[in-house]
This record gives sequence, C-alpha cells and structure tokens, in this order.
Amino acid sequence: MTPSLGLSRIVWSDGGDRLYSFEQAAYFTQTSVPLIERFVTLGLVEPTGTMLRRQDLVRVVQIQRLRRDLGLNLIGAAMVLDMATEIAQLKAQLHAYRTRIQR
Repeated sequence: MTPSLGLSRIVWSDGGDRLYSFEQAAYFTQTSVPLIERFVTLGLVEPTGTMLRRQDLVRVVQIQRLRRDLGLNLIGAAMVLDMATEIAQLKAQLHAYRTRIQR
C-alpha cells in the first residue's frame, strides 16, 4: 500500500478502516510528522504498513493531552491509556458475569 502524500487522498484498509498517512495524522492531531514517527518507533501506535487508523490518531491526541495536563512522559501517558482500557474491559466482563449469575 502506498502512503498518501496529499491531505485529500482517502485510503481504506482491507478491513474497512480509513487509513491516514503520517502527514495526515500530524495535521489532524496538530502535531508533527517526526512526533508521529516517534510514537511508532516507541510502539505507542501500531501502523498498518505506513498508515495509521483513526483509533491511532485518537490515541496520539489522548497521549498528548495526558502529557500536557498531567506532565507525563510519552511512555507514562501510554501506560495510563492502556490501564484505562484494561479496566474498562474488566468492568465489562464483570458486568457480563454478574448479569449471567442473576438469570
């Protein structure tokens, strides 16, 4: 898959997700291409080839917000997001378990 160089080109994954070039990701997240590349290098977002999914862009914005608001470094902010996701999954599992028992 060839990355999009322009901001107007729309690319879709095989699974139907819209994909964004690093340039588009930097534009939409109000960051820079080098920062997006750093996120990828550190494993904070996982590109599809040389493109990012919408959820990756959301994660970049969330990490940036945690950095700005709480003063966390990149890895710390990513860990907070990962733990929040895991807690949400555990709560959903607990709710499903409780619902099953009550029947």
